[in-house]
Amino acid sequence: MYKLTSENKFIDVSDYGRPMANLIAEKLKTTKVTAIHLTFLFGASGLMAIFCIATAHYWAAGFFLILKSILDAADGQLARAKAQPSFTGRYLDSIFDSLLNLLLCLTFSWITHYSILWGLLAFVCIQTQGTVYNYYYVILRHSTEGEITSQIFETFVPVAYIDEKQQTVNFLFKVYRILYRPFDSLIYKLDPIASKGPILPKWFMTLVSFYGLGFQLLIMAVLLAAGWIHYIIPFFIAYSILIPCIISIRRIIL
Repeated sequence: MYKLTSENKFIDVSDYGRPMANLIAEKLKTTKVTAIHLTFLFGASGLMAIFCIATAHYWAAGFFLILKSILDAADGQLARAKAQPSFTGRYLDSIFDSLLNLLLCLTFSWITHYSILWGLLAFVCIQTQGTVYNYYYVILRHSTEGEITSQIFETFVPVAYIDEKQQTVNFLFKVYRILYRPFDSLIYKLDPIASKGPILPKWFMTLVSFYGLGFQLLIMAVLLAAGWIHYIIPFFIAYSILIPCIISIRRIIL
């Protein structure tokens, strides 16, 4: 099972880890390993990347960032392979992503001696870019009979699945809302009727995928491996210039 039906799949440049993620899920689907286990593993991989950055092991940091991206895809794929959807995993995944992005940006600012304010601005830019990708991707899935664990508007606490605790879902939902609501609200205000328009074309979704977290991590890994760590914070701040372009294309052309 995949997030999108085969006829609606597009070239997603942020999903380069999917083949390896599918292989991991296939190997683990008959074991006791769950998607939540992989979620914690990708969290650990992100922390290892931060440790490697802090200790100037930039090639190793790039490796762990790519590994984190692969495991980030593998946890959802394993949940689908086992037919075990989980709101706990869905929110925990996003919470880890946000917190790791924050720690990465703060680490970059510390190592490069940029002001912490520049690091926080880079974090805001990265989160906003990722929200653009997620917003349109979730809309596409809902409009094409794709996977719908993620909602276009995360407004109400969902009813927990039978194998998870409602109390846990409630808590993680609140944390998720604190971390993501400002960004979700911003993108919605910029393009409030996107979900009511025609199905988003594949070429547009490929364009949007350059803002996916996987591609963001790939850029970080490449810049680290090249020894260009000082360019990471300014790059992601400047990279946000494409946001109004993408939203304008959706609103005017589509």
